[in-house]
Amino acid sequence: MTSQSQGIQQLLQAEKRAKDKLEEAKKRKGKRLKQAKEEAIAEIDHYRLQREKEFRNKQTNVMGSQGNLSAKIEEQTTETIRNLTSSYHKNMESMMKKLLSTICDIKPEVHPNFRHAV
Repeated sequence: MTSQSQGIQQLLQAEKRAKDKLEEAKKRKGKRLKQAKEEAIAEIDHYRLQREKEFRNKQTNVMGSQGNLSAKIEEQTTETIRNLTSSYHKNMESMMKKLLSTICDIKPEVHPNFRHAV
């Protein structure tokens, strides 16, 4: 009976060691997965930064810098406003005279299609 209890004890110890090894293997696997995930995230971030840098370079080459573009647009707008204001002041007097003469100088005439009834 003692040999049976020793055999059972050995089996229990072997089972315990196997369980410990299994838990340790699970922990190592979890650590490896976590490490692989962190490495993948780092690699993805590096790739994303590299692609964004390339995109910004291409965008700058194609469109020019945004600050330069907005400055050009602002300058063109100011120039257009200045030209329109100048044109307004230059032509205002003559247009007012034409408008007033058209409204005030009425010349009554009989319409050419009017037929006088006899």
